[in-house]
Amino acid sequence: MSLDVAVKQEIIKKFGTHENDTASAPVQIALITKRLEELNAHFRTHTKDHNSRRGLLKIVGQRRKLLSFYAKKNPEGYKKLIVDLGIRR
Repeated sequence: MSLDVAVKQEIIKKFGTHENDTASAPVQIALITKRLEELNAHFRTHTKDHNSRRGLLKIVGQRRKLLSFYAKKNPEGYKKLIVDLGIRR
């Protein structure tokens, strides 16, 4: 399950520092969060899809690592990011 190109560009525009910024931590966290939202919608209809659930857990771990890194690097930006994305942490 990949994100639509238009959705990716919108997220990059909102959270990136410049137009082609795909490598910064806020952009990566926002893209992963959007992907997790889509996977959660998938699991609402396909409750027994255990193989995809493993992938979901791997993605959650990846986002957790990026969030920890960003919290150390930029605490104020981290607080703003979790409020913007609606992540509870």
